[in-house]
Amino acid sequence: MNGHCLSRFIMGRFSFSKHERLLKRADFVNLNRIGKRYYSEHFIAIARKNEIGITRLGISVTKKIGNAVIRNRIKRLVREFFRLNKASISQGYDIVIIARKDTSHFDFKQIQAELQDLVFKNINVQKNI
Repeated sequence: MNGHCLSRFIMGRFSFSKHERLLKRADFVNLNRIGKRYYSEHFIAIARKNEIGITRLGISVTKKIGNAVIRNRIKRLVREFFRLNKASISQGYDIVIIARKDTSHFDFKQIQAELQDLVFKNINVQKNI
C-alpha cells in the first residue's frame, strides 16, 4: 500500500461524515421522546437503536454553558471524541450528547474521560482495547 492509499484508508476510518450526524430537528425530538437516558456529572447521553445500521451522533449545548465560541468548542471536542472512538462503538445507534453546566472550561482529556465512562459503560458498546 503506497502512502496515498494508506492515508486515504486511515482518513476514511477516522472521518466523521455528514451521514453519521443527526442533523434534523425531528431526529432530535424523536430520540428525546423515546430514547434511553444515561447521566454523568457533566453530560447526558440519549441513545436508541436505529434501523439504518450506522451510528449517528447529535450534540446539544445550551446557551447556559457560555457564548457561541465556547459552545462550538465543546461541540468540536465531543465530535472529536466520537471520530476517534467510532470503531469501538456498536453500529446502529442514534446518540445525542447534551452538555450540562460547568463544561465550558473542559479540555479534550476531561471530555474524553467522562464520555468514555458514559458511552462505554452504559450504551451497548463493544470496547476494542
